[in-house]
Amino acid sequence: MKAKIDAIIQREQAEYLEQLHPASIDLLAEMEAYAAEHRVPIADREVALFLEITARAINARRVLEIGMAIGYSVINLLRGMAADGLVVTVEPSAEMIARAEDYFARADVAARVRIERGLALDVLPRLTDTFDLIYLDAVKEEYEAYLEAALPLLRGGGVVVADNLLWGGQVAGEVRDEGQTASTQALRLFNQRFVRHPQLRAAVLPVGDGLGYGVKVE
Repeated sequence: MKAKIDAIIQREQAEYLEQLHPASIDLLAEMEAYAAEHRVPIADREVALFLEITARAINARRVLEIGMAIGYSVINLLRGMAADGLVVTVEPSAEMIARAEDYFARADVAARVRIERGLALDVLPRLTDTFDLIYLDAVKEEYEAYLEAALPLLRGGGVVVADNLLWGGQVAGEVRDEGQTASTQALRLFNQRFVRHPQLRAAVLPVGDGLGYGVKVE
């Protein structure tokens, strides 16, 4: 989630895109309001739409998400998946899991979600599923470790999406928040690795707060 609307592109373009995309309604709008009020980081609306579109485009049946929070991205991913599609999502916080489970029940998607409770770097080694799409949106300092641990689980031709790669514009400029120095430096290194990874054909797009998009090559 961007710190401000014009974090990575000029305000005029940012405001245009904000108005262009339809506003969320019903449960998704409620989730966005809850996240804003309680300062829970969730995907920007355009990123959520991008995830749904990507899931539809590749006919994703199995998706791995690292960093569930309140489940906003999960619901958007499932909107682009077939009725038998499954999202496996990793989250360590009992509070976030309880909140997400309530939303999943209300969205009637609970049967299509498998929550793996724990730290991602502990959970990933024990997964044996094969995934069509992997979405990274958790601890920025751990992104590279997530990628290396998750790539063996991704099918050939599968997609990796990574959020917040421009980090409010800080990766390309000065660090405005000293508390984000480590995450900014980690993302700079991750971006270099991501776009040059020998198993990926990848790019970083100015969508949301900067979105990495990569396809696993054989």
